[in-house]
Amino acid sequence: MNVIEINKLTKRYGKSRGIIDVNLNVEHGEIFGFIGPNGAGKSTTIRTLLGLIYPTSGSAKIFGKSCIEHPEVREELGYLPSEVFYYDNMRVIDLLKYSASFYKKDCTKRINELADIMDLDLKKKIDDLSFGNRKKVGIVQGLLHEPKLIILDEPTSGLDPLMQQRFFELLGEENKRGATIFFSSHILSEVQKMCSRVAFIKDGKIIKQEKMSTLQENSYKRIRIETKSKIVKETFNMIGVSDFSVKDNTANFIYKGNLNAIIKKISELELKNISIDEPDLEEIFMNYYAKED
Repeated sequence: MNVIEINKLTKRYGKSRGIIDVNLNVEHGEIFGFIGPNGAGKSTTIRTLLGLIYPTSGSAKIFGKSCIEHPEVREELGYLPSEVFYYDNMRVIDLLKYSASFYKKDCTKRINELADIMDLDLKKKIDDLSFGNRKKVGIVQGLLHEPKLIILDEPTSGLDPLMQQRFFELLGEENKRGATIFFSSHILSEVQKMCSRVAFIKDGKIIKQEKMSTLQENSYKRIRIETKSKIVKETFNMIGVSDFSVKDNTANFIYKGNLNAIIKKISELELKNISIDEPDLEEIFMNYYAKED
C-alpha cells in the first residue's frame, strides 16, 4: 500500500520554476529519502503535498486521499519544517499542550518521553531557546501524537552531532512501530544512514529514483590506479566510467558495470598500485547530477 502518491505534480510561481511533473510513491513502512541541493524543489514538493500551497496541476494523495480535498488526512501526519517559528512569550510546555489539543488523545506522557530523549527543557520560554533547541521543540511537536506518516524537511539543521544521533535513533523507533517516514535532506550521509529508497531532485524535476541497496551495490566502484608510465585519459573513454581525473601516472574514477571489462582494460597497463573501494552516496549522487547537466 502506498502512503504517499504524487502524480505529475507541478507548481509554478508566475514565470519562476517550482516543481515540474513530479511522480513519487512511498510505501507503507518505508523510510524514503528525498534529496537534492538547496533550491531544487524539495520544500515546494512537501508544502504542496501537505496542502499548504496549491498545485498548478497534478495530484498528491496521502493514505489514498487528496491532500487538497481531504485536509483531515493531516491528523495522522507529523511534519517538521526546515525552519520553525513560534510565539516567543510562550513556554515550551504550553506550546506543546496547545499543539496536542488538536488531536483526540492525551499526549502528555508522550510529550515528556520525547522531551527527555531530546534533552528539552519544557519550562523554558521559546524566546530563551537557541536555534537548536527550537528545532527540538519542532521534533517533539511533530511526533507527540504518534503519527502514521512523518514528513521531515531538512530536519537536523541546528542540532549538534549527539542530538542528531538521538534523533535518528528516535526515527528508527518510530519506524519500527509502523510509521512511514519521508525524509528530505541535502546532507547525503543522513539519507545513506536512514533510507531504504531515494529520489534525486534537480531543478524541480525528479532525475532518478533508486533503492539504496542498488545505489550501494557492487556495480559501483571507486577505482584508483598508479602506473609506471603516464596515463592517457582517452584509454578510459568507455561506457560506465565517470568522474575521471588523471595526473601523470595516477588516475581516479567511478565505474559502473561489469567489473571484468574494466579489469581487462586496466590489465593492459603496467600497474604499480591499484585500489578498488565502495563509493559513498555523495559520489554516486554527484555522478547522476553530472550526467544530467
